[in-house]
Amino acid sequence: MLLVLSACQKPDQVIQPVEFVNPFIGTNAHGHTFPGATMPFGMVQLSPQTRLTGWDGCSGYHYSDSVIYGFAHTALSGTGASDYGDILIMPLIGEPVFSNTQYASSFRKENEAACAGYYSVFLDKPGVKAELTATTRAGYHRYTFPASNLSKFIIDLSHRDKVLDSWIEVVSDTEIRGMRRSTKWAKDMRVYFYIQFSKPFAWYGIAINNELTGNQTIANGTNLKAFLGFETASNEVIEIKVGISAVDEVGAKNNLSAEIPGWNFDEIRQQASDAWNKKLKVIEVKGGNSEQLTTFYTALYHVFLQPNTYFDVDRRYRGMDQNIHEATDFDNYTVFSIWDTYRTWHPLMTILDPALANNFVKVFLDMYEKGGLLPVWELAANETFCMIGYHSVSVIVDAWMKGLRDFDPNQALEAMIHSANQNHFGLKSYRQYGYIAGDKEHEAVSKTLEYCYDDWCIAQFAKDIGRQDVYDEFLKRAQYYKNIFDPSTGFMRPKLNGNWLTPFNPTKVDWNFTEANSWQYSFYVPQDVSGLIGMHGGKQNLERLLDELFETSDTMSGRHQSDITGLIGMYAHGNEPSHHMAYLYNFVNKPWKTQMRVRQIMDNLYSHQPDGYCGNEDCGQMSAWLVMSAMGFYPVTPGNPEYIIGTPWFPEMIINLDDGNSFKINAKDVSKRNFYVQSVKLNGQKFASSFISHKDIMSGGKLEFVMGSKPNHKWASTDENVPETAIRDHLILTVPVINAADQRFKDSMEISISHPAKQVPIFYTTDGSAPDKNSPLYVTPFMIHASATIKAIAWDEELGFSFPVEANFYKIDLDRTVTVAYPPRPNYTAGGINAIIDGLRGAENWRLGHWQGYQGVDFEAVVDLGSKKSIKKISAGFVQDVQSWILMPVKVEYFISENGKTFHRVAEIKNIHAADDYHISIRDFEAKINANARYVKVLAHKFGKLPAWHLGAGGDAYIFVDEITIE
Repeated sequence: MLLVLSACQKPDQVIQPVEFVNPFIGTNAHGHTFPGATMPFGMVQLSPQTRLTGWDGCSGYHYSDSVIYGFAHTALSGTGASDYGDILIMPLIGEPVFSNTQYASSFRKENEAACAGYYSVFLDKPGVKAELTATTRAGYHRYTFPASNLSKFIIDLSHRDKVLDSWIEVVSDTEIRGMRRSTKWAKDMRVYFYIQFSKPFAWYGIAINNELTGNQTIANGTNLKAFLGFETASNEVIEIKVGISAVDEVGAKNNLSAEIPGWNFDEIRQQASDAWNKKLKVIEVKGGNSEQLTTFYTALYHVFLQPNTYFDVDRRYRGMDQNIHEATDFDNYTVFSIWDTYRTWHPLMTILDPALANNFVKVFLDMYEKGGLLPVWELAANETFCMIGYHSVSVIVDAWMKGLRDFDPNQALEAMIHSANQNHFGLKSYRQYGYIAGDKEHEAVSKTLEYCYDDWCIAQFAKDIGRQDVYDEFLKRAQYYKNIFDPSTGFMRPKLNGNWLTPFNPTKVDWNFTEANSWQYSFYVPQDVSGLIGMHGGKQNLERLLDELFETSDTMSGRHQSDITGLIGMYAHGNEPSHHMAYLYNFVNKPWKTQMRVRQIMDNLYSHQPDGYCGNEDCGQMSAWLVMSAMGFYPVTPGNPEYIIGTPWFPEMIINLDDGNSFKINAKDVSKRNFYVQSVKLNGQKFASSFISHKDIMSGGKLEFVMGSKPNHKWASTDENVPETAIRDHLILTVPVINAADQRFKDSMEISISHPAKQVPIFYTTDGSAPDKNSPLYVTPFMIHASATIKAIAWDEELGFSFPVEANFYKIDLDRTVTVAYPPRPNYTAGGINAIIDGLRGAENWRLGHWQGYQGVDFEAVVDLGSKKSIKKISAGFVQDVQSWILMPVKVEYFISENGKTFHRVAEIKNIHAADDYHISIRDFEAKINANARYVKVLAHKFGKLPAWHLGAGGDAYIFVDEITIE
């Protein structure tokens, strides 16, 4: 760190905020940040590429690496997907080479430095020093070469993701232009570029599919590389300027000409540094040690990296319809990791840059207009549909409730309702049943909870603009979380086929949750914490469960999830669903416990080291949590213009507001030991509440804390001084529960129906028809003897009918038995070994749990038909989802036997699906035969190790199977 700071500081000057920025923070462990040169919200992220694939290579760089493949002009900051890395440039000395392993260079950490707007490294292999800086839309390279007549640059357009199309043209002996169109996470990304060299190249060549041509000036294809040759003297400098655009090559050239008209690397570097310093001065910190300041200001730096500018200097941009438009009344941006950033990052922007926060709402509405839907996780004018919810709603409503209203509210409400009424991702089931069942949609618990919060936001917005009808509807939807709360366990619990998931373990990570377990989602009701308290039976009970969350010695169970990191008990700060939880103690009259946990997280889960983030940085969300918490307050419920008070991190912070005023936060005697709030004043007046309004902050003034080493149990501990979110209108009745031993039975099965919270009448049907008051009243358990669809509904005089609950039961032939050579993976058992012969087919959505999964082994099963029978056809079904490591078997062989010991092969079916086909597909490997046998063996040969082009390269592929059919 000291080396980095010394490279960026200037002697004999007052230290500025920019000098505390260390871009290497987050580049180690699982932070997924990049160290390259960029501007605040810049279109260009000019950064070294040290890793070609893998989860920890998502930004293109990892601190542990020692090889650089080149310098690319786009990068994602802290995400879990590896897009971008466009337009790679690398210096080399010698004859042209085509493989990235050949032109890559080793480097040493002591020869690498980075600060805001600047990066440099010495490349050992060519013996070249590389320096990078940037403007908003252009990258600037400076290379210092040794003496050589074989000095070169390679421009590699095939680097990183799959290329759909590209072209490159040599315009003159100092100019190159072209386009790269690629697909991966975002399905259709386009980057146009215009490159200028400070020195004419003496020689050039374009390689098409690694075949070099010496005089061709233009080429197109999916594997293009250009080579530019120079003769260099010792320590000769060659500079390169690169403008990029998503619109066209003219836009790229205009961007370059407008932002870097001349040749002065140091001037552009200084401009970048000054721009960052000005941006970071929005918060002035006084006190604290150098490590704290570096941690804080680097977090603030990361806050301002993304979203990225996505319009040219002439204001043209590529819209969600992939057409070119002109931005007239807003600035266009891209890279909206909204599932992460709606929680803290966007609320932070309403304080630090209200105009920009309002502008983002306009961007969202433009995306709705051009693409037909508010963004979920937008990247380069593509909707990736990554993560869950429709949290653009939260961003829009939070801005509106804080007075940022320079947009059409009617269009906004239309767009929000449109998102909420789609039929994808479980929404149809959510509206039909009042929750999402785990056998209808994967990640059902998480989706139900997050949809409820978004619906509450819509209700608040609708009420504020006078749409009572919409308010009434969506306030009911905001309570659907009640249908998945199990009072017997105190957890949000998955439901399958009308019943609670059994057995249930809240530590288990499975496909009922999004990157989490029940511990990490059972506190997610930010819109109705009072309702959650009521369902737990009071504040003390919720407090006890919060204590257990942080203090439990239980360990995570279920499938491995890389995102669940930064653990304190079952609290997981490395992933966003936990981010509000430490602040919930304020709601149960124990703000001192919030203070303790928040300080613990700030001190222990952030640092000034390269591994200073305990999880993915996620486009600024992890950093925004620290920035907000360091100021002493946090937005638990965006859309409610209040912040929950925690504990400040520094003796003094000044927020320089956009109207010229400032809001000062003083914390007398604050230290690593003195983190408990003793008393608070706002503008000189005693302040006894553990929450503060957005208006109080934005009006300017002073918030003064007195800190101590012991908790003040009296401060802000009475009901009138604690925050509250509550839904009191249009209360709903929760759904009944249909209980049975299994979904499948042989002869008959007992069914019982209960209600989780109340002794209320329950009406039911067994023929699949909708129940009402004329249907049979449930009294005692009953038997079914045939396949049946049972529906039940509860009734309350005050609340009315509940939603119906539905369960399907199947009478099946269980005379056959099956054995397998290897057990399935514990998280993919489909409920038992008989699932692969029960006659019920797994859906395309394999996450629903109907498929058996095997990893690193062949699938081998023997079916015993019970007696010798005539066999006409054998088939086994398999699913492929390449992105999730699930691939078709290489081939499937079928064998038969009369004694179960001696088998002979009767059929072999080879796979015809391409391994790199990312579409989810199901195939039955079917063979028609004419034979008599009692035993049938199925042998599916595994794909093996994932290939180099896969994100999980080197890992073992899965085989997912269901169903074995024998006619």
